[in-house]
Amino acid sequence: MKNRYQLIIPVIPTLFCATTYCSAQKVISNYKPNIIIFYIDDMGYGQPSCYGGELVNTPNIDNLAENGVRFTNGYVSAPISSPSRVGLLTGRYQARTGHDANTGVPGRELEINETTIAQRLKDLGYKTGIVGKWHVGETTLDYLPLARGFDYYFGHAGNINEMRGRQYIDGNISVEFPSHPITSETWAKKSIDFIETNDPGKTGNPFFLYLAFNAVHTPIVAKESTLEQLKHIENIRERTYAGLILEADEAIGQVMNIIRKMGIEENTLIYCISDNGGAYSLAEMNGLRGRKWYLFEGGIRVPFIIQWKSKIDSGWVSDEPVIQLDVLPTVINAAGGEVNSDWEIDGVNLLPYLIGNDDTINRDALYWRFGSQYAIRKGDWKLVKALEAQKKPILINLKEDKAETTDLFSSYPEIAEELQKKWDDWNSQMKPPRWNDERWDRTE
Repeated sequence: MKNRYQLIIPVIPTLFCATTYCSAQKVISNYKPNIIIFYIDDMGYGQPSCYGGELVNTPNIDNLAENGVRFTNGYVSAPISSPSRVGLLTGRYQARTGHDANTGVPGRELEINETTIAQRLKDLGYKTGIVGKWHVGETTLDYLPLARGFDYYFGHAGNINEMRGRQYIDGNISVEFPSHPITSETWAKKSIDFIETNDPGKTGNPFFLYLAFNAVHTPIVAKESTLEQLKHIENIRERTYAGLILEADEAIGQVMNIIRKMGIEENTLIYCISDNGGAYSLAEMNGLRGRKWYLFEGGIRVPFIIQWKSKIDSGWVSDEPVIQLDVLPTVINAAGGEVNSDWEIDGVNLLPYLIGNDDTINRDALYWRFGSQYAIRKGDWKLVKALEAQKKPILINLKEDKAETTDLFSSYPEIAEELQKKWDDWNSQMKPPRWNDERWDRTE
């Protein structure tokens, strides 16, 4: 990891100027940060340029990494969409409520008694908004965002290629969406509307924006102008997929441009994460095994970037394992709140690590459960059963073998036994899956 402590201003020859600068910084630091989460759908670990992606440049995602920290071991708690979003919104393993698979029918919603990150932040004075994909329940208005702590909602309830239930929604009202199924540009415009309406300089309140893309999930579509821009890519499938990525990256850039114009970037805590591993055949995985639907690394290790320019050193890379469950306790702490033990939050507050007070992240292990698949990571060791044909899990040293090709179970049976016992103990505290999904068992 690079040195966190860098000289960020030139030496100023007068005591007055130096004192003035320090005082200004102290005042700025006392404000609660605005918070933005860019949650990209189905983007492979190696897709952004800063993670080695070659299909198309992602300058705006890269810029977040250049101005913050890029994690090489960033995870989500599920290899598919809905349970991943449950984990993000609650800071709790989705297995605590048996929400192991995708939603869409009554009985498969984010449970009413679960408290979302938006509700937590409203209690701390935030204006809250979501733009884009919800995908944690839509059967009644009680399960839609305006009843789950969000002041503003414009988006769609599930996947836009699944024509069921509510589709595009403004608040609680179904609306027509002329650009269907191309969404990223509209999500940027609606996000900007929310930010400008809730300018903290005018309202006196910070804002929280959750921009949940449907890109780069199917359908693989892009604007004609985008395809023209990428005409150097001869294969039309590759060109269209690259266009989908590019439009999501440009949407991030448009949102970032407005917060820079408003002068609030320095005190805005920003996340850029994928909801699970790459799904499409062209998704770049940077050598990881598996993809969406698997508990191999390709299904759960994702791009994971954090920027907070007034607090976090720029341009460093961390190998520490982090997970989307960490978002909630970190932003609550950044906003001046405290996580109550009664909440049973599974994520870790990363702030002491991010600002340089701690050299490592205080975490024992990470856990996954997905139907007959399961996995645990502790340090560099991972025990994983991710295939229907596996009779027993395999043991991997991820530091030496991120592609998960060499099973070390027979060489280190004591480590495998320890990890299996820890996973069994964890699983015994979780709720059984509330419904089954026939797609759980996968073969490569």
